[in-house]
Amino acid sequence: MLERYEVETFLTLAGELHFGRTAERLRVTTGRVSHVVKKLERRIGAPLFERTSRVVRLTPIGTRLADDLRPLVAGMDEAVQRAIEAGRGVTGELRVAFLGEWTAPVLLRAVSLFTERHPDCAVHVHEAQLASTRSSLLDGSIDVLIAAYPFDGMANGPALLSEGRALAVAAGHPLAGEASVSLEVLADHPVVQYPAVTSAEFKRDRTPERTPSGRPVPTGPVGNTFSEMLSLVAMGRGVLPVGEHTRRYYPRPDVAYVPVHDAPPIRRGPVWRETNTTARVREFVRAAVDANPRPAG
Repeated sequence: MLERYEVETFLTLAGELHFGRTAERLRVTTGRVSHVVKKLERRIGAPLFERTSRVVRLTPIGTRLADDLRPLVAGMDEAVQRAIEAGRGVTGELRVAFLGEWTAPVLLRAVSLFTERHPDCAVHVHEAQLASTRSSLLDGSIDVLIAAYPFDGMANGPALLSEGRALAVAAGHPLAGEASVSLEVLADHPVVQYPAVTSAEFKRDRTPERTPSGRPVPTGPVGNTFSEMLSLVAMGRGVLPVGEHTRRYYPRPDVAYVPVHDAPPIRRGPVWRETNTTARVREFVRAAVDANPRPAG
């Protein structure tokens, strides 16, 4: 087994590739760094670094060892942090957000129950913007987001909302008077697109490249916000598959919402960064589930 200081020394040098900077970061001498590395190399039986008077490089074996150790060390650190948080109780601050007005009541019910259970943890509520949801989760400015699935690359909690789908079309569009439509009509009209920062899996679900029968779907213009996308629809630039609650929260005289009778429901719930699964996040997700009835289906 490697000692923690050996792993820390090796990974620091693997990142810095400089004995002096490594020693400075670890607050030891360069001789100490060199001694630890040589000890590791003797134990492994192969060089981990190529060293010259000017350059320090990882050997292939050293590169593989660093790649294997980094996630293990990160996991250990996270486990210790979770234990510390559990011992202290749920305190500190939690930043939560909702995307779309119809998710706000779900979030607020969760906040109310969480605050009742954990009065020593301050909760800050924000409205997320479509173009910055992922970046806000990644940079830590949001801890938990109530949003629509699929949200790839993130941990997703239980679905708390479920709704049917509709097709947003211009008020004067030939489909505006239909009682319902099939997903197959997407092949006959340009489909307005979500901004480039939107996750790929989400876009495949909302604005697919092909219909269920395999017909290609023509690509329409890109909107930067949801309201902008609906404006493109109103201008006759394309159609847009949406959730049925859009009719209630985005009523517009220039846009009609036609039910889609053969599409699966849209589900929404908590989303967070996997590596940010703290005690606060876990308890908030639990409160969200307890405070909101589960969707049918």
